[in-house]
Amino acid sequence: MDTVVNKAYKSDVKILVVDDREDNLFSIETILEKDGYEIIKAKSGRAALKVLLHQHDFTLILMDVQMPDMNGFETASLIYQREKLKHIPIIFITAHNQGEEKMYEGYKLGGVDFIYKPINPELLRFKVSVFADLYKKNHQLMLQEKKLTIVNSNLEKEIDDRKINEEKIKLLNHQLLENNEQLRTTIEELDRFAYVASHDLQEPLRKIMLFSDKILTQFHNKIDENADAYFQKIVKASERMQHLVNDLLKFSKHTNDIYGFEKTNLNEVLNEVLSDVEHHVQNKNAKIYAEELPVIWAIPSQIRQLFQNLISNSLKFTKEDLVPEIYIKSEKIDGVAIDGLNSEQVSNTFYKIFISDNGIGFDPKYAEDIFVVFKRLHSYHEFEGTGIGLSICKKIIDKHNGYIKAESKPNEGSTFIIILPEKNSVRMGLSFEKETAPI
Repeated sequence: MDTVVNKAYKSDVKILVVDDREDNLFSIETILEKDGYEIIKAKSGRAALKVLLHQHDFTLILMDVQMPDMNGFETASLIYQREKLKHIPIIFITAHNQGEEKMYEGYKLGGVDFIYKPINPELLRFKVSVFADLYKKNHQLMLQEKKLTIVNSNLEKEIDDRKINEEKIKLLNHQLLENNEQLRTTIEELDRFAYVASHDLQEPLRKIMLFSDKILTQFHNKIDENADAYFQKIVKASERMQHLVNDLLKFSKHTNDIYGFEKTNLNEVLNEVLSDVEHHVQNKNAKIYAEELPVIWAIPSQIRQLFQNLISNSLKFTKEDLVPEIYIKSEKIDGVAIDGLNSEQVSNTFYKIFISDNGIGFDPKYAEDIFVVFKRLHSYHEFEGTGIGLSICKKIIDKHNGYIKAESKPNEGSTFIIILPEKNSVRMGLSFEKETAPI
C-alpha cells in the first residue's frame, strides 16, 4: 500500500510527506514526531493525489522533487489545479541545488520554499513550525470571521426586525390616536345624549306625577281601593324615576366638568353636608363623629356631593336594632408611603379619609362592583336608590386624581377609604399596597 497514516500523533497540524524512498519518509517522521504533528506519508506523486482526493485539511506538504513516474513539480502542478487544495503550502525537498531556473519553476508552481538533502533536522523543524503557526493563526482568523459573519447576520436581522417593529408601532400609534379620537367623540355624544335624554324626561315625568297626585287628591273617595293602590304605585315609581333622572344628570355633569379647583376646607364642606342631612340623621337617631379634616385643592361642589353620597349611604343601610353610628377621620401620608408614584408624585402630600359605619355591610367580593353605575346589591323594595350614587363618588375621586375603595363584611359595617392629593397638580397611578389598616 502506497500510503501509511501514523495514528500515534493527533493534532490540528496535519502534514503530508511525499517521497519515493521509505528511509526518507521515516527520517522526516522521526524529526517531526517530537512536535506532535499528524504525519501522513505517500510514496509517490500519484499516491499523494489519491490522499488529497479525500483529505483537504493539510497544513503543509513536504514534497521530494526527484521521484520516478511523476516528479514533485508535476505533482504540485496537479495539486494546485484543484481549488480546494490551492491554500496548502508546499516545501520542495531536493538532493542538490536545482539552479535558479528549477527554483523559479518551483516557486512559479506555488511552492513556498526549498529544503536540501541531507536534511538539517533543526532547519526542517523551524520551517515547519513557521507554517504550523501560520496555519493556526489563519484557522483562528477563519473561525473569528465565521463568528463575525454570524454576528453580523444576526445584527442585520435584529435591525430588520426592529425596523419592522418600529413600523408596526407607528401604525399602532396611529390607530390608537384614531381610536382615542373616536372614543372621545363617542363619549361626548353619549354625555350629550344622557344629559338631553335625562333633561327631556323631566317634563313628561312631572306631568305623570302631577296628574297622578291630582287623581289621588280629587277622586280619593270616588275610586275603589285597588285603583287607589295602583295610583300610589304610579306615584312611587315616578318618584324613583325622578331620582334616577336627577342622578343621571349629575353623572353626566361630572363627566364634562373639568374646572373649579380651589383651596377647599373639608371641615366646612362636611358641616354643610351634615346640615343638609340633619333631618335624615334625626329620623334615624344616628350619631356622627367627625375629627379634624384637612384643607386641599379640590372642587368644593363635587366634594360636597361625595360626602353627601357616602354619608347618605351609611344612613340608608343601617340595622333596625342598632343606633346608627358614622365615624369620619383623616390622616396625612407622604407620597413615599404609596406604591406606584413617580418621582414628581412622591414629593406630593396626600390625605387618607375614612368614613366608617356600623350598618349591614356587604360581602367583600362586591367591593369593586359597588362603584359600577346602576350596580345594586339590594332591590329597591329593600332600600331606595338608583345605583348611581357610588359610581358618582368614584367619578369625583377620579376627577381629583385620587383613589377610593370600600372594606366591609356582612353585618359588620363598612369603611370607605379615600386618598386625595393635597395639591392637584399630578396624575396618580397607584396600587396602594402600603396602606395602613382602616378604623
